[in-house]
Amino acid sequence: MKTKVLYISAALFMLFGLVSCENNIFPNDELNGSSLMTDEGGATYIIDGCYAMLKEEYEYIEYASSNTYIRHYLQLAEFPADNICLSGRTTDPLYQATCYKMTDNLKNVGLPWWIGYKVIYTANNVIEGFEEGKSVECDQLLGEAYFLRAMVHFHFVTLFAKPYVLGRDNMGVPLRTSTNTEVTTRATVGEVYDQVAKDLRKAASLMNKPRGNAGYATKNTALGLLSRVYLYEEKNDSVISVVNEMGDPVDYLETDFPNYFAKALSSKETLLAIAHTSLENRGSGSIGSMYTNDGGGWGEIYASDPLLNLYERYPDDKRLSFIDFREETSPSIALTGKDAVFFPVPSATDEFRSNLFAEVKTDASGKYCTIEGTDYRIKEVQVNGMNQPDAAGEYKLYFVNYGGEDCAARIMKFPVHRFTYPNYFVTKYSYQDGQPMLSSPVLLRWGEVLLNRAEAYAKTGQDALALADVNAIRQRAGIPAAGMFSATQMHGYTTVLDVVLDERRMELAFEGHRMFDVYRNKRDMDRRYPGVQPWEVVKYTDNKIQFPIPYGEWSVSGIPQNPGY
Repeated sequence: MKTKVLYISAALFMLFGLVSCENNIFPNDELNGSSLMTDEGGATYIIDGCYAMLKEEYEYIEYASSNTYIRHYLQLAEFPADNICLSGRTTDPLYQATCYKMTDNLKNVGLPWWIGYKVIYTANNVIEGFEEGKSVECDQLLGEAYFLRAMVHFHFVTLFAKPYVLGRDNMGVPLRTSTNTEVTTRATVGEVYDQVAKDLRKAASLMNKPRGNAGYATKNTALGLLSRVYLYEEKNDSVISVVNEMGDPVDYLETDFPNYFAKALSSKETLLAIAHTSLENRGSGSIGSMYTNDGGGWGEIYASDPLLNLYERYPDDKRLSFIDFREETSPSIALTGKDAVFFPVPSATDEFRSNLFAEVKTDASGKYCTIEGTDYRIKEVQVNGMNQPDAAGEYKLYFVNYGGEDCAARIMKFPVHRFTYPNYFVTKYSYQDGQPMLSSPVLLRWGEVLLNRAEAYAKTGQDALALADVNAIRQRAGIPAAGMFSATQMHGYTTVLDVVLDERRMELAFEGHRMFDVYRNKRDMDRRYPGVQPWEVVKYTDNKIQFPIPYGEWSVSGIPQNPGY
C-alpha cells in the first residue's frame, strides 16, 4: 500500500540543508538536532530557513531559473483572473495557468506543492520540539512556525480546492499538523480552514516581540491573515472583530503610495513581504519580469482593459502610477502621436487573437476609423453618475460595431505594442533599490485588511461603515471629495458590496486576490477582453477553477485527483 508522500522530505534535509539562511548561529561542526531544537539561535536558524525556501530558486523538471514558491504562487493566484492581459503564447507554464489549461505535471503546480510541504514539515519540527514559555523571544519564533504552517495550508486550500462557500465538505488538501507523514489523505476544506484559523490564533498569542522588518511575521500579520480566512468563510462578524482587535488600519496606510511597493520592507503598511536583497535579484526569472521589459524583463503581461477602465475614471488616481503606458515615439511609424482605437475580435481563437487598430478620425457624425477600406463608427457611451469629477459626473466608454457586434474599444495615443496589445506595463514588482527586476513581494498589508472589514460591513448591512472604509482607501489614492461614496451618492452602483469589490479590484490588483474574490462571492469571471486567454465567461462552479493535484503527489500517495484532471 502507498503510504509515503513524495513531496514531504526527511527532517535532516530541512534542518541542515538550508544553504540560503543568513542567520548561521552555530559553527558547522557544532550543528546538531538537539541544539537546533532547544536553543533560540537554533530555532531562528530553522524559521529563517522557512522564509528562505519561499524565495529560493530550485531545480525542478528542467532548471532552477524562475522556479520559486513565491513567483509561482502569485502567478497562479493572479493570472487566471481578469486584471491581466497575456500578450502572446509563451513557453512558461504561466500560459496554462492564464488560460485554464493546467495539467498535473507542470512545474508551477509541482514546485509550490513540494516546497510548501517542506515549509510545513519544518514548522512542525519547531512546534513539536520547542518548548513554549521559555522566553518571549522563543515564543515569537514558535509563533512564526505556527503562522508559516497556517499560511501555506491556506495557500494550498485556496489553490487546489473549491472555495469554502461551495461547501465545507469538499475535498481539501493534506493537512499536516505533525512530522508523522506515514499516511496521507485529503482533509475536507472545512477541516483545513478550521486548522488554519486555530494556528493563526495560536501564532498571534505567541508573537509579542517582532524581529525586524516586514519580512518577518508578527502578531498583526497573523491576525491580518485570519481576517482574510474569516472573510473567505463569510464569518463577517469575526472579520470585523479581528480587524478592530488589530487597531485602526487607516493609521497604517502608506502615505507615499506611488513608492510603496519599492520600499515595502520598511513601510508601516506591510504586514508581510517576502524579503529580497539586491543579491537576490532574479532578473528575467523574477515576478516583475513578466510585467515589464525594463532591466531584462520579458514584458508580456499587461493591465487588462476592464481594469484600466476602472482606474481611468479618475486620471489622478495614484494607483495608475503602477501602470506604465508606453506611447510610440518612432517617427517611422505613421500613427506615432495620433489617437488610435484598439479593439478585440471576439470570434478569433485564443493563442492567435489580436486587436484591430486604426487611426481615430472625425467627421460631422463623430468619431470613426477605417479598417481595410471600410469605415466603422466609434460609439461614445456616456455613463452617468460614476466617478469622473465633472459637473455631469460622467465618463465615456467606446465601442466599435464590427462583424455585427459592439466591440469594447479603447482610444489612446498610438502605443508601443506587442502583437497589437498596448504596453500597459505593471511595476508593483519592480524598482526596489532602483533595480527594475527587484522587489520584496507583498503577501499581506493594511490596505487589504481595511477592505476585508469593508466587505464584512457590507455583508452585514452596515453600509455607512463599509463606505467609510472604502473612502479611506480612495482618499489615500488621491480621489477628490466629489468621488467619495455615501448613501446618497453611489456613483451609479446599486449595492455597497459592488462598490467594495471594485475597490478591492483596483487596490489589490496583481497581488493575488482577484481570482479568489470573484469565485468566493459566487460570481463568474468575464474574460471577454483583449488577450490570448480564451474568450469566455468562467463559471464559479466550473471544476477548472481549482488547480490539479501534482502528479508526483497523487501517483505516490494515492490521494484522489481533483475532478476534471
